Amino acid sequence: MLTDALPLARHRLDRDATARADPELVRRLRADAGTRVLVLSAGSALRALQIDGAAPALAWLSPAELPDAAGWLYLGREAVAGSVTAQPLLAALLTVEQAEALQPERLRWAGLRALAPVLGDVESALFTEAIAVANWHDSHGFCPRCGTATVVEQAGWVRRCPAENTEVFPRTDAAVIVRITDAEDRILLGSNALWEQNRFSLLAGFVEPGESLEDAVRREVLEESGLRVADPRYLGSQPWPFPASLMLGFAATLAAGQSPQGTIPDGEEIIELRWFSRAELRAAGDDILLPGPISIAGAIIREWLENPEPVTP
Repeated sequence: MLTDALPLARHRLDRDATARADPELVRRLRADAGTRVLVLSAGSALRALQIDGAAPALAWLSPAELPDAAGWLYLGREAVAGSVTAQPLLAALLTVEQAEALQPERLRWAGLRALAPVLGDVESALFTEAIAVANWHDSHGFCPRCGTATVVEQAGWVRRCPAENTEVFPRTDAAVIVRITDAEDRILLGSNALWEQNRFSLLAGFVEPGESLEDAVRREVLEESGLRVADPRYLGSQPWPFPASLMLGFAATLAAGQSPQGTIPDGEEIIELRWFSRAELRAAGDDILLPGPISIAGAIIREWLENPEPVTP
């Protein structure tokens, strides 16, 4: 399993989900000086001011330092070294105007892609959680059944339609991402139509209704490359809140009778497919751009590069 190698999935958070049912929870925590608040606006978080070469970190404010935010989210609790209690954590969701009033210096705000590689595991996980739920709020302001404006409940984790009296919960879209190898233990990478021509990554796609993860692996690979694969093997998962996905990593091998030369890019999403040996990928340097350091694709490719498997004759 790759779980411990996945940047956004290494820390186990205490989300304290049972506390969300208290309708006064957010009000009480905002009145508690011990509460720490993560500040978000338009997909970015407020960064701590770096002094004397300090490591990059998120800015955790007290509730008294904040204006009335557009929304509040209870993130859970984080244990503090040497303490028998755990600090409650909130996220304040600010409008652009509120964010500018709080901190107008744009360099103090940054997105998850920029900050996750330099943050610790705890802050990366909390930032991921907060951004994922904030994205859901942005797209679910109205009831999907009748169009009535929904109201926020359960400390930011539920939106209720007052007309239908129905609840809407945050959704996560499952997507598979696949490391495909051939009999020579080469890896198949594809270039997306929206990327630079020299950027390559693993093949991936969303799981369809009524489909198992393994069937999704086989279908997506066939659709995007024209190849059939066998023996899908689960590697690990990682949240990817852009806007609301859970990436499920798999490894698979070419099915019997399939030639590596039989690749057929779908021409719409994937415009080029190439097989790489480890030596070729290492020697390519900057000529081949690989996934960034916070992505599950990058972790899966790095694990393959660093741990060659013996090839059975």
